[in-house]
Amino acid sequence: MKALIVIDYTVDFVIGKLPCGEPAIAIEDRIAELTQQFVRSGDFVVMAVDLHYEHEKLHPEHKLFPPHNIEGTPGRELYGKLRDVYEAEHESIYWMDKTRYSAFCGTDLELQLRMRGITELHLVGVCTDICVLHTAVDAYNRGFQIAVHADSVATFNPQGHEWALQHFTGSLGAVLMKDNQLIR
Repeated sequence: MKALIVIDYTVDFVIGKLPCGEPAIAIEDRIAELTQQFVRSGDFVVMAVDLHYEHEKLHPEHKLFPPHNIEGTPGRELYGKLRDVYEAEHESIYWMDKTRYSAFCGTDLELQLRMRGITELHLVGVCTDICVLHTAVDAYNRGFQIAVHADSVATFNPQGHEWALQHFTGSLGAVLMKDNQLIR
């Protein structure tokens, strides 16, 4: 069994307060397409969405990044076509708030996956070298097989993006996919 984990593909991470910009805009169609594909196949789909609060001062990211994905703001909404897919398919998609880089940290993600007998995780979203990477590391440490869709991840740091893609395969045993084909 497999699952698609869509990580932080929100307005703030694409064009808002902490934008990946053009690289994230360029993957919009592919993320929406993959999400629809997984939903239609009856696979488990998770929207793992960063959640922060307006007056948060103790969160470790506070010193590293500007405020982003603030509860109740338009910046926390899913971006573009993914938002349309979610609105159409929300009953088949598991929404999960997360407050750390990894989708596993402080959430019930592992429980949801184990209950469904899922052993293979497909990761898409932003940022390749931050939240996608940390989710992949935690998935690896929990014994999941990992596939990262290289045509569906982006970040604001080109060197970090390339490094993370190498790390997924070289250190986490992940496979890289493009257009649903194995590339590495």
